[in-house]
Amino acid sequence: MMSSCKYVLFLFAVLLSASSSTISISVQQNFVQCLSVNSQLSIPSSTFYTRNTSSFSSILLSTAQNLRFTDPSLPKPEFIFTPLQESHVQAAVICSKKLGIHMRVRSGGHDFEGLSYVSEIETPFIVVDISKLRSITIDIDDNSAWVQSGATTGEVYYRIAEKSNIHGFPASSCTSLGIGGLITGGSIGFMMRKYGLSADNVLDARIVEVHGRILDRAVMGEDLFWAIRGGGGGSFGIILSWKIKLVPVPPTVTVFTINKTIEQGATKLFHRWQQVAHTLDEDLFLSFLSSGQFKSKWKQNCTEHIHRPVSWWRWSTPSSNAGEGLYPIASPPQILLQRQNIYKNYFKSKSDFVKEPIPETVLEGIWKRFLEEENPTMVLSPYGGMMSKISESEIPFPHRKGNIFEIFYTTGWQDGDQNEKKHVEWMRELYEYMAPYVSKSPRAAYVNYRDLDLGMNKKSNTSFIDARAWGEKYFKGNFKRLVRVKTKVDSGNFFRHEQSIPPLPLGG
Repeated sequence: MMSSCKYVLFLFAVLLSASSSTISISVQQNFVQCLSVNSQLSIPSSTFYTRNTSSFSSILLSTAQNLRFTDPSLPKPEFIFTPLQESHVQAAVICSKKLGIHMRVRSGGHDFEGLSYVSEIETPFIVVDISKLRSITIDIDDNSAWVQSGATTGEVYYRIAEKSNIHGFPASSCTSLGIGGLITGGSIGFMMRKYGLSADNVLDARIVEVHGRILDRAVMGEDLFWAIRGGGGGSFGIILSWKIKLVPVPPTVTVFTINKTIEQGATKLFHRWQQVAHTLDEDLFLSFLSSGQFKSKWKQNCTEHIHRPVSWWRWSTPSSNAGEGLYPIASPPQILLQRQNIYKNYFKSKSDFVKEPIPETVLEGIWKRFLEEENPTMVLSPYGGMMSKISESEIPFPHRKGNIFEIFYTTGWQDGDQNEKKHVEWMRELYEYMAPYVSKSPRAAYVNYRDLDLGMNKKSNTSFIDARAWGEKYFKGNFKRLVRVKTKVDSGNFFRHEQSIPPLPLGG
């Protein structure tokens, strides 16, 4: 089989020689030939998408959420590799390191700053897309599941629901997220007050480390296992799969929503909500959505709603539609299997954590700013419950006790880069306006809502001091431990991007 594999890959490399770029030819040929030597299983030529491949652009952009990073002027990878087996991923790491080719890795492609498929600080580069590694094995008797990184949150929800209506998993409300990258950031969701984050409910993992070895929890050790559950993706290796803990859920959840306009007292309702939400029954699914829709749609649809009981997964997938979930209430469960990202847009987002209720006058200032923007949204996720009971150092995600809620801000637009500067500046001004009313020293942020405004690495030689600018906002005191783990497992900084954890310098 190996000789056949080498022949197919060599032939594929020869065919690539028609490329107009000498550099690109060299990268592709060398990588393909190296793979044939280092993979235990044959690698079909169909797993490669070069710039000359007709479907290259569609594959590259297939999972990109933020259309800001799909602009033709931005650097493109030399090629995309879509491994089909774990050994293919191992070979990709070995060959990228051996040949000195910079690698970006994506499972779902939702990263807000495009870091899994764009590299503005380091070229040439390749993309290893593991979305085809998506098997899910549910073990109801053990209350657990093994989930490969390319599976989406929706697929995980569906496969659990296939087996049981009283088991669930606390994860994101966006069903097209790749589970591999999602859990590396912690993953907040509508069950976090009851069960904590997705990363709090991980039992084991399989990761390809810098030398191409596959490690599970027992082999990688507790330091690395700690780091990958909330320390951000792209720093320590490539996650192949997670073993997750299934949690008990009721067969149905009754949904109650209230939609009010400013004129109908939304400000007072909001102010009251933020004072009590984190203290209420931790079994409740709670959130507060403030949307630009209140200027139009919500004025026509502002009544209170009590829906019939629905399955847990249906209200774990909410949207901005008043009184609806991400999908209409009557949608069949199979809709969770749709991998297409319905939130594709040009957007800029930020995050904050709040420890004291925001004054009503400040809320009125937010609404005033909302009226100046086309499509602003602010989602507040209440803390308390289990989130206050878990130590800040239990995993790298540190935003626990003392927070009453987390804020996700975003503004989106459809006209590409035509008015990008205006919209981004609006977001930055709102963020500055909120500074006195959110966490301080540091002003905290959620790593899964990547924000390059907080700071960026300088290619492969970013110092610990420079990286603290953004690292302590995401991880607070856990940042130092993440750096120590990075230094131990990847001292040469092979796995890196604009906001990856840096190692300490030799002798540092």
